[in-house]
Amino acid sequence: MSSAYNANGDNGDSGSTEGELNEWKHRAPYRVHDKAENFNVRYEGSCHCGKVRYQLSREKPLDAKYCHCTTCQKIHGAPFQWAAIFHKEDINFTHGHHDLGWYESSEKTCVHKLPCKVSCAYCRTPIMDEGRNMILLFPTLIDFKDPADRKNFDISCHMFYPRRVLDIPDGKPKWTGINDQSDLIEDSPQEAVNELKRKRQEEEDEKKKKDQKP
Repeated sequence: MSSAYNANGDNGDSGSTEGELNEWKHRAPYRVHDKAENFNVRYEGSCHCGKVRYQLSREKPLDAKYCHCTTCQKIHGAPFQWAAIFHKEDINFTHGHHDLGWYESSEKTCVHKLPCKVSCAYCRTPIMDEGRNMILLFPTLIDFKDPADRKNFDISCHMFYPRRVLDIPDGKPKWTGINDQSDLIEDSPQEAVNELKRKRQEEEDEKKKKDQKP
């Protein structure tokens, strides 16, 4: 499903929810939750122009991170991406089904192919990254009512930190790539470094045991 952008910023979607081409609008994360479902609205967010608006039901994201990879830097036009992970059912779009655009970064096409990046087709605000099982939302789009709500989105770590454009000495774990799949560097907490060494030593010991079996 491709998005044919018009000169005024519209993605060519008529706004209809009927037919095969609009089937995606009835699946998470785009499916609009019926009021009878008792969707518990915990937060509300929107793009810059307001055409795309959504609600969130989960109080805390499953995780939150700063990503310093060059793709995030370029697409967001910022030093890093602040991303919060949610289940697809945690979001409810209230406005803007017909104002969404997609970008599949590996093939560089405007096709809804997972994983893909979702943005407002009018003001181009990045809305989220949609993965196969989860979504990555950007907390700067959320209207936090008080500091306690904002604190729920504190990050757990940094990813791709060697590619950073500025230092952030916050004492959080800093990974060379994806967290738990790369190495810890810089000012990562010593307890995190020790825990990683312990886990990898256990994995190495387990591998040796398997290799020694006849």
